[in-house]
Amino acid sequence: MAPRVTDMRRLRTDLRFSPVERADLAVAWVMTSLAFAIYFLRGGLLEGDFTLLGFALVFIIAAVTGGIGFLLHELGHKVVAHRYGVHGEFRANRQMLVVSLIIAMFGVLFAAPGAVWMPGLVSKKESGVIAAAGPVVNMLLALCFLPLAVFGSGVLGLIGGIGMLLNALLGVFNLIPIFGFDGEKIVRWSGWWYALLVAVGGTILVGAYLV
Repeated sequence: MAPRVTDMRRLRTDLRFSPVERADLAVAWVMTSLAFAIYFLRGGLLEGDFTLLGFALVFIIAAVTGGIGFLLHELGHKVVAHRYGVHGEFRANRQMLVVSLIIAMFGVLFAAPGAVWMPGLVSKKESGVIAAAGPVVNMLLALCFLPLAVFGSGVLGLIGGIGMLLNALLGVFNLIPIFGFDGEKIVRWSGWWYALLVAVGGTILVGAYLV
């Protein structure tokens, strides 16, 4: 009998972040947040004349909504992979980060900050569960922003509304079942789990638009 995938690797007890990975996570977070901030400014989020203080405020809003959504999405993949004994390493895609900045200036929002790369073999189920972790993190983040969206006012209410909508969109978008997306790996693992995640994510997304 052939050995199982999990029998062929030694489980690690420490969740490690290499210096290169920490630097790439920081670069991806800052660049993605900047792209979101530029997009928000193009959409008229900052009223009145442009000021450095106003831009700093928009950047902070972008960093704690869209930026943190992308960061925790990737960390979700890494943490769940670690639970299976697989050491994943995040690597920023600097070319796509630059592209996202450029097209944000034209009022188009697109972000592909990088991905968690995992050396070695993983089973179909492990691949599906690891892939599902990213969208699930975004759905949970969307729900975390819900109280701010409903009960917050001023900047806090704005953060809540943007954070809920962006993370709901990120969660559903990554469930698209085409090659390179999380949805494709989830479908190959389990059609039932995929359908459940789409239903939950779609419900949260509709709720985000209604809040």
